[in-house]
Amino acid sequence: MDIITDFNDPKLQQLLMNYGVGVLPTDTQYGLVGKALSVTVVEKIYALKGRSADKPLIILISELSDLDTFFVTLTKNEREFLEENWPAQLSAILSCNQPDLTYLHRGTNSLAFRLPDHPDLVQLIKTVGPLVAPSANLEREEPASTIKQAQDYFKDQVDFYVDGGALISPPSTLIQFVDHSIEIIREGAYSLR
Repeated sequence: MDIITDFNDPKLQQLLMNYGVGVLPTDTQYGLVGKALSVTVVEKIYALKGRSADKPLIILISELSDLDTFFVTLTKNEREFLEENWPAQLSAILSCNQPDLTYLHRGTNSLAFRLPDHPDLVQLIKTVGPLVAPSANLEREEPASTIKQAQDYFKDQVDFYVDGGALISPPSTLIQFVDHSIEIIREGAYSLR
């Protein structure tokens, strides 16, 4: 288990490419991350967190076209809104009724995505692919605000920790598109006002 301080560390890229799971800072909180397109990785993250099996995870992407990988088709309104507002501390629930991705959408036929406002993280995602990134904590516990707190939760059960100092932030704002309007599912770090 490695403690890494630099997003550009080739070891970090290698660990993620080899289906490793670890903790790193996002544009909001520390996330427990791994490759979104690996069933094994996603299930390991559910097990580590003790997360309810019917709750989908937020997926971090590096650009809007990454949505194609998940068979997500945007409406004109959705595309315009996301182009205008991303990158940001803003996650959007989008329709995804792809049976092959049930391990991600958990039967909800929708997935939440975020293009994070964190250039180093975005560059990492460009290299290794989209990442699932729930907050770094056990279910019903406080999100870790430091690597030390994350280590208290996960010990040596993860492959790496990326230390970004203390992170005190609300989670991302979570929205859903309903007809031609936007519904705020969770108030968070990004203001739509």
